[in-house]
Order: sequence, then C-alpha cells, then structure tokens
Amino acid sequence: DKDICKQLYDELIRIGYRVWIDFDQMYGNVMDAMVEAIEQSQIILICMSEQYQRSNYCRAEAQYAFQKQLNMIPILLQKHYKPDGWLAFLIGSLLYIDFTKYEYSKALDMLMKELKMIDIRNKTLTKSIQSKLNHEELLNVSSCLTQSIILPENIQDWTEIHVQKWLSDNNLPQMTRILSDMNGLNLIHFSEFMIKSEPQQILSLLEQDSLHRINEHISLIEVSRFRTLIERKNLTMFISTKQLFKIEHQMQSIQMNMT
Repeated sequence: DKDICKQLYDELIRIGYRVWIDFDQMYGNVMDAMVEAIEQSQIILICMSEQYQRSNYCRAEAQYAFQKQLNMIPILLQKHYKPDGWLAFLIGSLLYIDFTKYEYSKALDMLMKELKMIDIRNKTLTKSIQSKLNHEELLNVSSCLTQSIILPENIQDWTEIHVQKWLSDNNLPQMTRILSDMNGLNLIHFSEFMIKSEPQQILSLLEQDSLHRINEHISLIEVSRFRTLIERKNLTMFISTKQLFKIEHQMQSIQMNMT
C-alpha cells in the first residue's frame, strides 16, 4: 500500500499539486498535524485497505474531512478487500478508483481525470460566488440611486437603468442581471418574442444566455413571473398601439395641410 501511495505522491508533486501525506510531513502531535493538513486541503484521497479501516487516526481524519464537506476520492489499494462499517458509510455512493483491478497507468489516468473534474467544479463555483458577490456589491452601491429614479410613462423612452429598476422593483434579480443591457424598446421586442415563441424554445435560449452571462442556470419560477409581468403590462400591444397612434396623427396632419 505504501509503495503505491508513494508513487501517487511523487506523480502528484511532479504535475504541480501540493500534497500532504503522513510519511512525509508527520511532526509533533499527530492529530494536530492531520487537522492542519485537512483544513489546508481541497481534495482528500482515501487510500482504502484493512489497515486503513482499523486505524483510529485514519478514521478520525476521514470523518473530519467529511464533516468539512471536502471533495473525497476513494482509492482501493488492497486486493479482495471491500470496505464496510464506518468506511462504507463514509464513502457512501462515491465511485472509487480500483488500483487492484486496473493496471497502474490506467488507474492513475482515471484518478487524474477525476482530479481535473473537481478542479473545474471548484473554479466554476468560485466564479459563481464571485459573480454573486459582485452583483450584491453593485446592488448596495446603486440602491440609493435607483430609489430616486422615476420611470417615464412611455416605455420606449426607458433607458437600460429604467429597465433595471423595473425588473428589480418587481423582484426579478436573475432577469435583472441577464437583461442588464436592454432598454425600453429592446424590452418591448423581447416581450413580444417571448409571448409568440414556443415555451421550450424560450427556456432553451434563456438558459444559454444565463450560463453565458452570469454563470447560473435559469430559474423557471422567475421566467414564469417575468412572463406574467409583461402580460399584465401589455408590452406586446405597446408597439402596435403606438404605431397606430402615429399613423392617425400623420393622417390628421395631412388633412390639416390640405385644408
């Protein structure tokens, strides 16, 4: 077991990971060293064997990592061994990498792919959290300003700021961010497109836009509320009504000129 652990350790160090392992950095109080290692780690490799399962230190270490909700990758190192008891409960439905079933190179490749997937998830999560924090900061900064903004009666005169205020006032935080560069006329055309298009097509397009712009899945509830809002606002009737008014106004002007 230790030979494989050492091989894995050397390989991970070679490709740039910072790795803590007991035969490398054990000093002073063992439990203190383990706690410090876990608190500074993002991923825990659980090298499973009978000896590992019997070790009170290993059990405490694994349970603490589980409690901290760290990413854990179980690795099976002992032939004919099947984890049970506390270890089986801990790894639950996690898929483990079996170094006894596959050749070392293949098992190592599987491990590297799993590590890469976790890295991608962590980076995506970090970006999502940062995006939300940036948005909250933006809301805090602009809240005083938006409270004093008065929406023009004619929606075609709305700027991007007016649209943002209208969406925010109607408690549509996700749509506020997705439609951040939309003015009143854009909003009217978008509303008309939403009403006339197939719901599945709308959801698909909004999902793509949401992932691209704010790195979030679209909220079906918020889309439904937005659709209800534009129907109540009669945005889809706005263009035709205004165009009719302009035509009638032009006709009256022509008649006046003729007389």
